[in-house]
Amino acid sequence: MTIEEKLLDLKLRRDKAREGGGEKRIEKQHAKGKYTARERIDKLLDPGSFEEFDMFVEHECEDFGIGETHFPGDGVVTGYGTIDGRKIFIFSHDFTVFGGSLSKTFARKVLKVMDMAAKVGAPVIGLNDSGGARIQEGIESLAGYGDIFMKNVMYSGVVPQISAIMGPCAGGAVYSPAITDFVLMVRDTSYMFVTGPKVVKTVTNEDVTTEELGGASVHNTKSGISHFSCDNEDELLETIRELIGFIPQNNMELSPKMPTNDPIERECFMLNGLIPDNPNKPYDVLDLIREIVDDGNFLEVQRLWATNIVVGFGRFGGRSVGIIANQPRYLAGVLDINASTKGARFIRFCDAFNIPLVTLEDVPGFLPGTVQEHGGIIRHGAKLLFAYAEATVPKITVILRKAYGGAYDVMSSRISPAISITRSPRRKSPLWGRKARSGSYLEKRLPGRKIPARGR
Repeated sequence: MTIEEKLLDLKLRRDKAREGGGEKRIEKQHAKGKYTARERIDKLLDPGSFEEFDMFVEHECEDFGIGETHFPGDGVVTGYGTIDGRKIFIFSHDFTVFGGSLSKTFARKVLKVMDMAAKVGAPVIGLNDSGGARIQEGIESLAGYGDIFMKNVMYSGVVPQISAIMGPCAGGAVYSPAITDFVLMVRDTSYMFVTGPKVVKTVTNEDVTTEELGGASVHNTKSGISHFSCDNEDELLETIRELIGFIPQNNMELSPKMPTNDPIERECFMLNGLIPDNPNKPYDVLDLIREIVDDGNFLEVQRLWATNIVVGFGRFGGRSVGIIANQPRYLAGVLDINASTKGARFIRFCDAFNIPLVTLEDVPGFLPGTVQEHGGIIRHGAKLLFAYAEATVPKITVILRKAYGGAYDVMSSRISPAISITRSPRRKSPLWGRKARSGSYLEKRLPGRKIPARGR
């Protein structure tokens, strides 16, 4: 073949690879309100920045008739590109090819991208839309998942890992996103579960729909697996771009400094009337956060789960910080099992990637009751305590109004010499709240003594 013929052959092969599973399957994908694997990459990355790996790789299985069908790329598109000029590595499942199912070759492509991301020191983003393991390959497919899980763990805390669920994610496939730092889901079109509705019906005789079992609403409000819930794929991809702007490339770098016209010495006079004098009256701590961060820009993480605590990213002077705040608007900002787990995981991510922590404390204590005690509030509350104590990044705690009992310590008030505490004029930090003090301490410890009214 001449050079011209070789170049023409290369072009034809590339065109075929870009077609994925063919026009009909692409139309079905669009009919569901979903983009194709390549369309998602093009919308997420800076225009013209994507460089693809292993475009012509095909599976090696010859069993069960699958050897007669081959598609270039084998169901996953991998490579690297940039978001706002910063390098990232990416893999995107192609549901039009074998339902995006994972084969041994598929797994090798994903592992290659993850290894290169760790070697270069750049975030890795996975766009998940897969039917799970390719059953024709049997144990080889399952082994591929095992290798991916291992890489997820090895590179956890080394480079940021982000998982977008943009279609089905079932069986063993769910564990890779669960290990990563952030999970995003699309309402009505994405779902995650270990066993599907049919298996549930067979084993437990329970009737449940796909959405009820593992839809975006479930994992954003009940299980806490998902960190962001988006109305459509465009919103999801834009959220990833925004998230990338707050975090560093790897654990050896700082987050990028963003230009801002919001002066760091700006006084926030609105705060004078925001927090009620009555310690039992609620307010929305999000109003406070948006007032103090640069340009009012705050990216809340897990907004719909454990709403009695707020976590997310903001900036001061153009630099990213992780913010943890009790939310008096919900359950009076009390700490419970879910709030402790939510806060602890966020703190550990920030500590791994050199993001300073700002804690806004207004906590009446831990939620009492048998449900919490039997559910392990001691164990889960200890996670939050451990995360704060272990963190080596700069930590600042502001007691906004009250900090009662053990929650005073758990919310990073006195558990590390690196902590600086600023106290508002309204702050209160007794061992218990007023009613708890009179009932639990004075009346039981001083039997027969008349308790002064002010003690109650």
